[in-house]
Amino acid sequence: MAGEIEVRAAGGIPWRREGDALEVLVIRRPRYGDWTFPKGKLDPGETWEQAAVREVWEETAIVAVLDAEIAGTEYRDRHGCAKQVRYWSMPVAADAGFEPNDEVSERRWVSLGEAARLLSYDHDRGVLDSLVRLLER
Repeated sequence: MAGEIEVRAAGGIPWRREGDALEVLVIRRPRYGDWTFPKGKLDPGETWEQAAVREVWEETAIVAVLDAEIAGTEYRDRHGCAKQVRYWSMPVAADAGFEPNDEVSERRWVSLGEAARLLSYDHDRGVLDSLVRLLER
């Protein structure tokens, strides 16, 4: 994306293995009516990595391990600002129990194929593909 990045955000794809199957966690945001991965803006003085772990926790009640960085995205947000989002692979360490709220109404563990169908944005599918490539190594 040409120009100066105005909004910096970080997030991750929480994942787990159920038997031989790999599942990823997606969230439903009622404000936007979309399915996506947990992410959010960096707080002042916060690193990208700190923001990614915090946002996954705040939006999903998942304690995740910060793993390798995967593909990020750059796009114009709904206000027309240039936005950069960096993502990390995040294997799950613990689940504190999710409570729906105004920001995230639902979280869902899904297969890779279901995630690709459910995600609202093409750029999120690219992030998912990046995770799959990492985990297939």
